[in-house]
Amino acid sequence: MATDTQDAGSTTGTADATYDIIWFVEQCLHNALKMDQCIEDAEANGDVELAEFFGRAQRASRRGAEQGKELMVSRLTS
Repeated sequence: MATDTQDAGSTTGTADATYDIIWFVEQCLHNALKMDQCIEDAEANGDVELAEFFGRAQRASRRGAEQGKELMVSRLTS
């Protein structure tokens, strides 16, 4: 992941790979929360198809967060 925020841990004290996992988990959790509003909006408009789509996206974000947390734990405890 080549971004201008990479510092190999010299500034943050956290290795880039660890930071990336933390970032990924945070983004997945943020998406899961955001999907609540998207689902509500779709339901308010009577759009069942869109509400179901956002529900699937929310479940995928939750799975991503769980997988990221598991990976983070395994790397931080080894």
